[in-house]
Amino acid sequence: MTSRWAGPREGDGPGRDGARDALRPDFARAVLHDLGAGVLTLDPSGRITSVNPWAEKLLGRSAADMVGQDAHDLLHRYADGSPVPRERCVLRDALAGAAAEEGSDEYFQRADGTTVPIIWSSTPLVTGGRREGLVLVFHDFSLHRSAAQEAEARTAALESLTTRLHLVAEISTVLVPTERTSVTIRRLLRLLVPELGQWAAVDIQSGRSDTLERVAVRSSTHPHRARRLRGPVTALPERSRAALNRLVNADRPVPLTAAELLHDPANPLAATHRVLFERLGGHTAVVVPLRTRQRSYGLLTVARAGDAPAPTDAEIALLADIGRRVGLVMDNARLYHEQQNVAETMQRQLLTPLPQVDHVRMSARYWPAESAMEIGGDWYDAFLLGDGVMALVIGDVVGHDLQAAAHMAEVRNMLRALAWDHQEPPSVIMHRLDEAVTNTSDAPMATLIFARVEGPEGGPWHLHWVNAGHPPPLLILPDGGTRYLEGGHGPLIGMSATLRLGLHWPNAREELPPESILLLYTDGLVESRDRPIDLGMAKLRHHASVLARRTKQWSIDEFCDELLARIAPRGDDVALLALRLPAAGVGAPGDTAPPPPDQSAHSEAAPDRSAPGSRRQRPEVVDPTHEDQDE
Repeated sequence: MTSRWAGPREGDGPGRDGARDALRPDFARAVLHDLGAGVLTLDPSGRITSVNPWAEKLLGRSAADMVGQDAHDLLHRYADGSPVPRERCVLRDALAGAAAEEGSDEYFQRADGTTVPIIWSSTPLVTGGRREGLVLVFHDFSLHRSAAQEAEARTAALESLTTRLHLVAEISTVLVPTERTSVTIRRLLRLLVPELGQWAAVDIQSGRSDTLERVAVRSSTHPHRARRLRGPVTALPERSRAALNRLVNADRPVPLTAAELLHDPANPLAATHRVLFERLGGHTAVVVPLRTRQRSYGLLTVARAGDAPAPTDAEIALLADIGRRVGLVMDNARLYHEQQNVAETMQRQLLTPLPQVDHVRMSARYWPAESAMEIGGDWYDAFLLGDGVMALVIGDVVGHDLQAAAHMAEVRNMLRALAWDHQEPPSVIMHRLDEAVTNTSDAPMATLIFARVEGPEGGPWHLHWVNAGHPPPLLILPDGGTRYLEGGHGPLIGMSATLRLGLHWPNAREELPPESILLLYTDGLVESRDRPIDLGMAKLRHHASVLARRTKQWSIDEFCDELLARIAPRGDDVALLALRLPAAGVGAPGDTAPPPPDQSAHSEAAPDRSAPGSRRQRPEVVDPTHEDQDE
């Protein structure tokens, strides 16, 4: 009878020599007992001849039940428990003369019918130079496989997480506020489809809670249908409006199924989402609120179609995070536009409506810096003084923000008051302004030109001015000739009195030819980071000359617009004030020609404001042939 573990017994065959006798049976038995691996020996026919205790434990079988059995028929199985054909048994290769082999893709069947994956090694058993069978050593590989599978699962999870992180990074890049929020949203949907769904839609809630605007729809399979689904979603029943409000104000995404909407017309979301499933297909969707803590903006819907599985919890959490990010972007865009509107309103209130004086025509423009909120320290001004003279001002206070605009308003109003109250030369007015700004205001230094346009109706006209560190006026003649009026230069406002330099501003005078154009401007028109002021002034002079020759029939408004279009200033505020004089004698006493059509002077000021000062009227011309009806 064979023992639980027995090597070849005495008399069973050759190979008995001194070396084998020196290896005591109890020593070999102890080694195999504590080897930590299952060991089977097979005879040349493949029958089990010995079993160690680890093999009994791993297979749930006793040695008595295994010894004498065909090892392949008893143990070798596929993973599902089905038998492995004998001709495909790699464990028996050593019996056929093969060298030692090993593997990890085989299974043994336990006594309870379950299978265990094994990692194994088979070695021919040779005694006395003859093959006596083989020795099969094996381990339970399930623990190793579980560890490998876990590592593989972790690797897959990390790859998935990396993909999601890349997606979030791309989304963060896309979600940058632009002038049009709908453009940002459409860029977002290009990332979500088909990465997180086969189609997606964004509905924005308007000022009224019962109106939605479907601003973007994207589908990977039906792009043309998706585009046609954009537009207002109106006429919502009361039940749908209530459900919509709950969704928009919810804190978590809401899952939807096509069956819920297509087979239940009473579903409160059928009015808004049924058409999406009908036109674009799909079986499930996630509806994500777009909101911040203070305000709700709409819904993001991402749907799955075809064989794509329903979104996982992790994907729903990701969509919820995207919804919060979109809500913040929309909130920032709203705040930006509100601030922009406030700034624009303030700027228009600070800028001056232009008066109409006889046949003189004026126009003004204000372009804010690209990085500013439609507001800055540049300004223009034109108003009538008490003696009937028209005053012109162009100025620039340091800065491009609300503080600069406030300082600009201080300086402008001081200059207006001083010019109106004191009928004095421009140099005296400028000196008084410098003292007032220095001692009664915290406004920084400013550059400006203060000028008086003097002359009787019909001409001739003269310009009487001073220049406090500002770019010189440009005089443009009817034939295209141009020249900068370099006279009248003095220090910046706020510098002489502050530093006690005792500087002054010399008065300058220049005749203004009939039909000429006087152009006052700030340095943003002629200077930028990539263009020095000398080059900018040469460019201004060139374009003004060309326009004067080519556009004699244009209005002064058209002249200003074309000039700005050609120069295309950028990077700084730009204020522009242009004055065109009439032909010689036009509007003079005795001129019987009909007045030209009334032309409202164009400026950037608020349209409901009237021009400062009184409008000087041309004396009425009496027709001598007209008979008084009372006589």
